[in-house]
Amino acid sequence: MTFSRSDFTHIRWSLLVFLLALGAGGAIITASESFIEKAQRDQRDARRQLGEARSRLATAEEDRENMRTYTLEYNALLKRNVVGSDQRLDWIEGLDKIRRQDQAPGAMSFKYSIAPQRTYMPAPALDSGNFELNRSDMTLQFDLLHEEQLMVFFDTVRSDIKGWFILDKCALERTGAAPETGASGTAKQLTAECAGGWVTLRNRSAAK
Repeated sequence: MTFSRSDFTHIRWSLLVFLLALGAGGAIITASESFIEKAQRDQRDARRQLGEARSRLATAEEDRENMRTYTLEYNALLKRNVVGSDQRLDWIEGLDKIRRQDQAPGAMSFKYSIAPQRTYMPAPALDSGNFELNRSDMTLQFDLLHEEQLMVFFDTVRSDIKGWFILDKCALERTGAAPETGASGTAKQLTAECAGGWVTLRNRSAAK
């Protein structure tokens, strides 16, 4: 089919309407694509913000749980007089009480000394946060009938004396074929020398 110039005069308005419709359709398609892209970006941003909000909520809940746990642990340390100054008098009174309670025949005898407090640097290093670690070294000498007395002694120290005692080492030695006789008149079979220390925590903020 061919068109002459005279035919064009009859269809020019229809052609113009078609071109306008075609242009409007293209504009609508372009606008729709832009709208879809924006909607997709908004959706991604909303998902990202939702993820960040959930992460912050989870962190807040974890912090709250940690705070509750740390508060319980901190209160337990306060109750045992681990947080604060050197509790030397309490330690001495506790050790003397153990000595007085252990006067039956066959009981062990012991001597001890507690050194002045100093800064404690554990190995490996420990992150103590806002607390300064201090330690008062203690050495002990024992006369024993058997090794179990030594274990009972340190169990009693940890259960009956408020504080945080760390046992570093013990060296046991038999007294020989002719064992020495203790104050109770019972032959002592072993001697022991032990070393450890009382650890306390000082709040750096509270000291300012």
